[in-house]
Amino acid sequence: MTPKIITIFNNKGGVGKTTLTYHLAHALGEIGRKVLLIDLDPQCNLTIVSMDMESIHDIWAIEDPFIEDFAATRAKNGEVAFAGITASPRSIHFLLKPTEDGTAELDRLPPPISLDPNVDLIPGRLTLHLFEAKIGERWSGIYQGDPLAIRTATRVRTMAYEYAARNGYEIVIFDTSPSLGALNRHLLSLADGFIIPCAPDLFSVYGIRNIGDAMRTWRKQFESIFHFISDEKRSNFPSSFVKFMGYTLYNAKRYSKFDDSLNLAKAHQNYAIQIPTTIHGAIAKNNMIPMETVADKSIGDNAIIHSHNTFPSMSQKYHMPMWKLPDSGVLEPADRSTIGGNQHAFRETKIAYHKFAGDFLSRVALL
Repeated sequence: MTPKIITIFNNKGGVGKTTLTYHLAHALGEIGRKVLLIDLDPQCNLTIVSMDMESIHDIWAIEDPFIEDFAATRAKNGEVAFAGITASPRSIHFLLKPTEDGTAELDRLPPPISLDPNVDLIPGRLTLHLFEAKIGERWSGIYQGDPLAIRTATRVRTMAYEYAARNGYEIVIFDTSPSLGALNRHLLSLADGFIIPCAPDLFSVYGIRNIGDAMRTWRKQFESIFHFISDEKRSNFPSSFVKFMGYTLYNAKRYSKFDDSLNLAKAHQNYAIQIPTTIHGAIAKNNMIPMETVADKSIGDNAIIHSHNTFPSMSQKYHMPMWKLPDSGVLEPADRSTIGGNQHAFRETKIAYHKFAGDFLSRVALL
């Protein structure tokens, strides 16, 4: 199965990117789609939302000597012990370390972490910046067709395909850092589609402009690369440049007395209505999916745009989607009354994210 690779991206932080990624994946899983999440943000927020600290520590601690010197540590452990290590979930940096070091890829990819029956995760790692540095160092070699440079540039994509072939994922979602650095240049440019999560504020408006400028530059760079390299080496890159699939508004303040389609407080309303115009001015139409209303309103309309208050923090604390919290049997006594008193609102988030997921899938179909 060939999956669709989607990047959730904004070079502005605090726009609900991780909350969106986590809950979208679970909504997709609940409607029967198989999803792989890959945490490619060195801050590891998606991993923190998905896993308890002890589990993260257990993964990282085993990997520490491999990140220091992969080949030497593998040799020291021996192949039997190494096979045992790779039989358990490993972080994305561990998986990318052979590429970073220029050694042979793993014979067998470790299993991902199961978050739900249809949702799996490859956790992040704080040391991923080391791989990003290699991308920068080897960038010029891509133009000369250097095999290691091309492998470094495309490894995340080819790895996603390998996992999909093995586990049947229909959608792979890259969670990214809020930057326009070398790693995100590749993660965005080598995906099939991308979504921009936005807050209704000045910073998101400027962030969209920055993304548009970066996309024009990156597209020219990759077109130049494809001109110089052979068709065989071109095969690991996508057949066409990434497409903008839409945007989301997040954490907007509701204003019940203001009667309009968004129902936002005035300050947020003023910026929210600028976003579609800003997108059309920043991103070329040939870089968008063929959908006339792609940028006219938030994906899922206004399903998830309003503030969830403290709900996401509870989701992170218990490592489960917001809508599952009221029926969870693991709540601490102090949280039972808080969640119980708002159980209807918690459960309604399921309806909202399922609506978002439906609109999302209609856009995936246009890639």
